[in-house]
Amino acid sequence: MKIQGKNALVLGASRGIGRAIALKLASEGMRLILPWFDWPDSCREMEAEFAEMDAGHITLEVDLRNPVAIGEMVDRLQAEFGSLHVLVNNVERGGMPVVHGSYNRPVNAEQWQLEVETTLHAKWFVFNQCLSLLRQAEQAAVVNISSVAAVTGRSGPAGLLFNDGYAAASRGITSLTETWARLGAPTLRVNELMLGLVDQRHGPGTRGWELLSEAEREQLLEHTLLGRTGTPDEVARAVLFLIRDADFMTGSCLRMDGGFVLGSERVPDMPNGVL
Repeated sequence: MKIQGKNALVLGASRGIGRAIALKLASEGMRLILPWFDWPDSCREMEAEFAEMDAGHITLEVDLRNPVAIGEMVDRLQAEFGSLHVLVNNVERGGMPVVHGSYNRPVNAEQWQLEVETTLHAKWFVFNQCLSLLRQAEQAAVVNISSVAAVTGRSGPAGLLFNDGYAAASRGITSLTETWARLGAPTLRVNELMLGLVDQRHGPGTRGWELLSEAEREQLLEHTLLGRTGTPDEVARAVLFLIRDADFMTGSCLRMDGGFVLGSERVPDMPNGVL
């Protein structure tokens, strides 16, 4: 898919992975619409950075849990861009047990709902309101960002980082990916990028990572076959691949976790046998 001069909607670009993805797509000549909501300092940085490019990028405040606000964003996108070729569905709220503790705590009365609404339902809202525009393009692509929490749940060393609501919402993303791939075919490809521990997302640079003991951090890295966390730039390059280069891939889930899911099982030495 040729992406230079095409239009993309990138969610979560105010920080970390979303910012890296947006910068990567902008460097490839795409024009971006970048909604933001919380993290005001990061949002101001994002607005300033993309305004300096003088490439017609749009940043605007949108609560992606609100379908009315999403509709207004899509109306503006259509009015100013006229078309949409790429949607990067990178929006989530990951409740970390090490940060939030139990859902039974009074402070967490709305935490489960917030995790599900943001991680799963917001993606559904955005896709549905963008679908007609994406279908109008000769070629279009959607990338849903998810987490290996969908596979691990709140278990093993990841049990300190992935809470139940977030894990359940992450598992639902694969179902949406497959359904949307059927809806979009043959001109709209929909794929999923399932992430493990990445810097600024369940890794270094997050509050939860800093709250872990040194031993707990070492256990997480030992559980990862490659022995380290990923970087936002590595994620951005994988997203670029799914959009630009994976023309015969749709309805697929690409797991990018450094081998975290496989790390719980090691290959034993071959026995001598008895024959």
